[in-house]
Amino acid sequence: MTSIDPHVRAGNLIRNQAIGKGTADPLPRLLAQLLARAGDNARVERAVSRPWASALFEGRRHVVRLAISGAEAQASKARLLDGLSEAQWVLPRHFVADICVDAEGDSADGLWVELSALTIEEW
Repeated sequence: MTSIDPHVRAGNLIRNQAIGKGTADPLPRLLAQLLARAGDNARVERAVSRPWASALFEGRRHVVRLAISGAEAQASKARLLDGLSEAQWVLPRHFVADICVDAEGDSADGLWVELSALTIEEW
């Protein structure tokens, strides 16, 4: 399982290397692209990634919770969610097979959104 420290700056998230013959976890690049869609007032509260497999495919299941604060929180949330399932994601050696909103709500600091994504390793 892979987790991420929510206090790491977005620019540091994409430095992710493969270990051995495995491929790098696509979560850091996915997080960077989600944050870019949401804007500067979004931050990662929690992100978890675990291996996933079917009879034909291997990949990873990701659960991400983003917090969005500030006066433009509602607009940032709308920008993040608009066309989310049709968005094109750039993930080396992986593609996003499914991404959806699991839950969303308000907090003392603004809004939050919890997403699930399934990434599949390309052959």
